[in-house]
Amino acid sequence: MQVPAAFQYERATSVEQAIELLTRYGPEARVVAGGHSLLPMMKLRLAQPEALIDINGLGELALIRVDGHELAIGAMVRHADLLASAVVGEHFPILRDAERVIADPLVRNRGTVGGSLCQADPSEDLSAAFSALRATLVAQGPGGRRTIGIRDFFLGPYETVLDEAELLVEIRVPIRSHASAYRKVERRVGDWAVVAAGAVLEISDGVVTEAGIGLTAVGARRFVAERAEDFLRGGRPDDEGFAEAGRIASQECRPTADQRGPVDYKRHLAAELTTRALRAAAARAEGQEA
Repeated sequence: MQVPAAFQYERATSVEQAIELLTRYGPEARVVAGGHSLLPMMKLRLAQPEALIDINGLGELALIRVDGHELAIGAMVRHADLLASAVVGEHFPILRDAERVIADPLVRNRGTVGGSLCQADPSEDLSAAFSALRATLVAQGPGGRRTIGIRDFFLGPYETVLDEAELLVEIRVPIRSHASAYRKVERRVGDWAVVAAGAVLEISDGVVTEAGIGLTAVGARRFVAERAEDFLRGGRPDDEGFAEAGRIASQECRPTADQRGPVDYKRHLAAELTTRALRAAAARAEGQEA
């Protein structure tokens, strides 16, 4: 029988109270939102927090809104709500693509966007998608709020820059003229990625002016392929360039062999999926559905 170790349960009624509880209990406290990652680890006793701080009652963190030239996504927004959002689908197809292949409806109905990012799982889909978009994260702690570029948020597998008493409260993504797409290979529907790639392109007068490439499950530093992004800038958005960007992306990731496949296979997928995501983004830039 899988039974968690004993823990203290607290239900926060405000962001400020959640921070106060995190401060009170210290480093052995954990925040629970959807719970789909934390609770299984607790059952296996891979995680044994002394206190769980439940933030499911914080409705102010469950909003999706346009704020000036940015889309603001509350940390407690459920995956299903992000997928169903018309404004997200209009401006950020990469997020819609990614959400469609995350787990199953049961998980998407309870799991949260902020929880997925804070888990920092190396196979997480939204980490790659938001990194390709160069999102900004808003964290709140005892000293107030601060903003963190998502590419500076992840320190490594299951580790972020959040302090012990800090809470991720919002994800902000700049709304600008771009096209995007996300492509994933999984062993079965709803599984973690074998490899997945996201692409964001800004194109002006037939030239790529900015590019974002997110990679997951292949050990890419900060979930991105920066050298491939550099290669694309200033070039034409064509198949030859996309294929070369895919090759570069496959060389700058660090996949490991596991039950999902050997290293060479994962590198091949990183190249192929990066190329496919770039092609899909370029097709959308021309008004074609991909």
